Amino acid sequence: MMIKDLPLQSFLDQLASGSSTPGGGSAAGVMGAMGAALVSMVCNFTVGREKYAAVDAQMRRVLERAEVARGQLTDAIAADVAVFDKVMGAYGMPKATDEEKAARTAAIQAALKDATDVPLACARACAEVIRLSAEAAEHGNTNVISDAGVAVMAAYAGLKSAALNVYINVGSIKDPSFTSGRVAEIETLLAEAEAAVGGIFGAVRAKL
Repeated sequence: MMIKDLPLQSFLDQLASGSSTPGGGSAAGVMGAMGAALVSMVCNFTVGREKYAAVDAQMRRVLERAEVARGQLTDAIAADVAVFDKVMGAYGMPKATDEEKAARTAAIQAALKDATDVPLACARACAEVIRLSAEAAEHGNTNVISDAGVAVMAAYAGLKSAALNVYINVGSIKDPSFTSGRVAEIETLLAEAEAAVGGIFGAVRAKL
């Protein structure tokens, strides 16, 4: 059974266990996916309502984008496990000869790059959810406006959590052009989120 198909309690039990997977990367995907789902919820309480006819088309677009992001973030739950297994497999390669050592080092570096790009993709999707939550907070049905606030906080937690997984992996990668680009991107995403999240939370709070 795929991790995303596990009952919630089973997933939490695995998360709490002595196993390395699922871990923080999968949890980041779950956080982001919850944020996306809540954006969709606000949209579904808004579209088709006469009171919100003026923003109906916009909120339908937000709903569509939120569902795309939710799919990406749900996929990230299993992708984190798969890439961790790839890294561990590379570290487990034989290293008795110089040829084996070289092959092992190359495999480790390739796996670590994949292990950086998986949480970076998660962070991008979480950043998208943050942007969408701003629209949900501004235009969504006020009866569920607090859910837009929960959405942005869940996506923010997912983004910052994914960022930690980017940072831990780039520290072991020997390709500076790769690491500098990934670090620059994650720091841009973090800075944009830091600038936006407080305002979105405050906008929601003002409507309660």
